[in-house]
Amino acid sequence: MDFTTLIFIIMGFGSLVGAFVFEGGHPSALLAPTAALIVFGGTIAAVGISFPFRDVKRIGRVIKNIFSPRKIDLVGLLIFFRDLSYKTRKTGLLTIESEIATADIDPFIKKGLQLVVDGVEPSTIQGVLEMDIELTSERHHRGAAMFEAAGGFSPTMGIIGTVMGLVHVLGSLDDPKNLGPKISVAFIATLYGVGFANLLWLPIASKLKALDEEEFNEKKLMMEAMLLIQSGINPNTLVEKLKGFLDKKEIEEYDNSNKETE
Repeated sequence: MDFTTLIFIIMGFGSLVGAFVFEGGHPSALLAPTAALIVFGGTIAAVGISFPFRDVKRIGRVIKNIFSPRKIDLVGLLIFFRDLSYKTRKTGLLTIESEIATADIDPFIKKGLQLVVDGVEPSTIQGVLEMDIELTSERHHRGAAMFEAAGGFSPTMGIIGTVMGLVHVLGSLDDPKNLGPKISVAFIATLYGVGFANLLWLPIASKLKALDEEEFNEKKLMMEAMLLIQSGINPNTLVEKLKGFLDKKEIEEYDNSNKETE
């Protein structure tokens, strides 16, 4: 589990509450059940109306991906495909079948290698794998879009909650002693709406997009590697081509691991 996201969420809300306390406020003053009901209930309802239920019911899985993202090891993949390239150059493409039988291999790699073994045309393999990549990315973007929508609805719901609170205040002008507390509670709704939009919903949407970009890059590397192996390219050339998917730090990591094995 990746605790960094949780730590930053706690840091964000903790900073707001801490600043409020340092100014002399009491944390309990920030608790307003009615404001929370309006903001969170209204936001959830608005998102549910805006998206098909098949997408909404996946929200739990999407949130799980935020806190437990897939581990992406581009250096490990480069080493895997380099070794596989050496093997196929020596003993032929049929040796790939042993890799397909491996239980813990990525399903995307298994699909591509099976197509290679079956002798499918490179252009067809590329088309099949690209469609897989695009559909996966589209699914990820739908998940991010729900949180983006929540980030848009939340402040509006906060304003609605504040207006409702002020309507209640205006109806109680004959009780001036309680006007202050009632007004403060009314504005808590706006605080909830804006705070959660900018510290939770929109950042989660951005995180999902970043994770999608990482997986997209990973799968493009996989696809390119399998097509190069099918073409019978020199393993060293394959490595140099695939290094284009790595950043500077990852290239240094690969070069260091390569020196240790020599």
